[in-house]
Amino acid sequence: MAQEARLQRGIESGSASSGRLPQPYLLFLGDTVEAGFAKTAFGLRDWAPDLCVGEFALPGAQVTVGLPQMRPADAADKGARALVIGVANSGGYIAESWIPALVEALEAGLDIVSGMHAKLVCIPELRYGAERLGRRLIDIRTPPANLPIATGLKRTGKRLLTVGTDCALGKKYTALSIARAFADRGVKTDFRATGQTGIMISGGGIPMDAVVADFAAGAAELLSPGAAPDHWDVIEGQGSILHPAYAGVSLALLHGSQPDVFVVCHDPSRSCLLGDEEFAVPPVEEIIDLTIALGRRTNPAIRCGGISLNTSALDASEADELCRTETARLGLPAADPIRRGPAFDALIDECLKA
Repeated sequence: MAQEARLQRGIESGSASSGRLPQPYLLFLGDTVEAGFAKTAFGLRDWAPDLCVGEFALPGAQVTVGLPQMRPADAADKGARALVIGVANSGGYIAESWIPALVEALEAGLDIVSGMHAKLVCIPELRYGAERLGRRLIDIRTPPANLPIATGLKRTGKRLLTVGTDCALGKKYTALSIARAFADRGVKTDFRATGQTGIMISGGGIPMDAVVADFAAGAAELLSPGAAPDHWDVIEGQGSILHPAYAGVSLALLHGSQPDVFVVCHDPSRSCLLGDEEFAVPPVEEIIDLTIALGRRTNPAIRCGGISLNTSALDASEADELCRTETARLGLPAADPIRRGPAFDALIDECLKA
């Protein structure tokens, strides 16, 4: 029992500040073949590049984030202090084939940071390796204790929520881009992270998909408390309200965050749901209508501020044309928040409109 207690002290809450995490990182890609399941690695590369030393992939991996490839010992020599599991696979499990590589990281002197549902400390090889070597196993996907049940009562301040036609298509990137754009305009803004990558980037938040269902909307209320009338919380969305697997967390976020404005995130190159290919991606306008209908329960004034298009598969001229076409078709500004430009400025104008 004493040994178990010592090991449990190595686990840290997902609400912990990123300053308490051992940095910089080596990003572990495992044997991933689908880029959408490596969103943690991509998110850290794009939004915290100064914290990323390199990447470490297993044979058979078909995904790279474009960082120098190195083994854990090489990364430690370059100053890395932790290996971050950069994969967010369906179900959040740690594959048996990864364990030797994770043990190698411990032996190289690195702590391990994970945002998976599976807990590092529950894997015997990692638990005893960390104990033997004096390393930490840090699970980000750990919600705070004693979460409240939602009240549904309206709070002060303003809120924007990103929603999606599918999972892993840009809700986090959109929220971070909008929060940055609001701040650039002098608007009082906080980015509110609801997933493991956002928590690693911002230093705080609640991993919504790890919260017991009855308390999920309450967690969303706690994440975005009452604020000054001119203050905006930009809340990272999760899943999709029409995804057969992940709709529950999406609806809890919608009711609990009570957004004044929402932005629909969509990948026009995707026809089937990621990880659930038997289902087609729903039309943007269906998500708009459904979000308004359900969101009115806790905020009757909810409205759509526009569309965030993931145009990474298109060249610049194709992306511009798609944004123009969708703006005209939907009567709402459509933009790629990573490409930015006038279309994105119009989206920000619409979101901030009184």
